[in-house]
Amino acid sequence: MKMTRYFFISDTLDDLERFEEELEQNGILTPQIHVLTGDDLGVARHRHLHSVTPFMKMDVVHSALRGAALGLCLALLALLMAYVAGWSRGPVGWTPFVFLALVILGFCTWQGGLWGVQTPNAHFRDFERAMHEGRHVFFVDAAPQHEAPLKEIAERYVNVSFAGVARGVPSWLVFSQHRLALFFTHTFP
Repeated sequence: MKMTRYFFISDTLDDLERFEEELEQNGILTPQIHVLTGDDLGVARHRHLHSVTPFMKMDVVHSALRGAALGLCLALLALLMAYVAGWSRGPVGWTPFVFLALVILGFCTWQGGLWGVQTPNAHFRDFERAMHEGRHVFFVDAAPQHEAPLKEIAERYVNVSFAGVARGVPSWLVFSQHRLALFFTHTFP
């Protein structure tokens, strides 16, 4: 199922906490709701707010994929060069060139991931200014059946302003996170 990510901005974590509680009461699961802020300690003091994980704040996956794309191009270039130059027709054949291509692909992917560790998440760059101003970004991944209640609840909060939409995470991921949390809280109390 396709989900849409709705972004909201607020100056107060108290309103966001009440907003999240109402969303959860209306069937929106906790893994669908996050707060992106520079005030992680403030979020920790609010029992119902769920902060963005440090991994989500980094651009590791996006940068690693970009590195992999570059690595794939370079690996294909290395294989093409071995073919055109005739090096693969020698006694060793394609083996060293295939390994070279794999090393190039792996290295570029790794370097891309390392670059992503020190880069803010590309999906949150639009909100850097608001965060530097001390504001909080609240986002919800909503399934189509949750969009109407989300909009209705959001209208009741005057200190929470709508900030845009984007493509949400896959619904299977949200469901898996929810089921995993239930497994650990009910199996190991």
